[in-house]
Amino acid sequence: MNTPQQACDLVAKKCVPCEGGVPKYSLAESEAQLATLPGWRLTHEGARIRRDWTFKNFRDAIKFLNNVGAIAEREQHHPDLHLEGYRNAGVEIYTHAIGGLSENDFILAAKIDQFAPA
Repeated sequence: MNTPQQACDLVAKKCVPCEGGVPKYSLAESEAQLATLPGWRLTHEGARIRRDWTFKNFRDAIKFLNNVGAIAEREQHHPDLHLEGYRNAGVEIYTHAIGGLSENDFILAAKIDQFAPA
């Protein structure tokens, strides 16, 4: 069982490359961890997490998504990025190799939250 970690503890970690073989978080584990990451929610029947933001304009939304991309590259953990309309940005995260959620997903979410608007 994965014990929920505070966002500050997640931020201090690095994503670990995953080629499979890592157990998925259970729905209960995912819900408990999400309680420490306000604004994020489960999607795809608990297999992914997502958060959405509305920005002042297109340029701010693109700048945000570019910043997420830079973090994702540093962590070598790549989320799905969504630009909807001209100023609505969404980030959806899951561990592709296991088709569900792992600690890496919550680490990345916590790092994104460090610079994301409230």
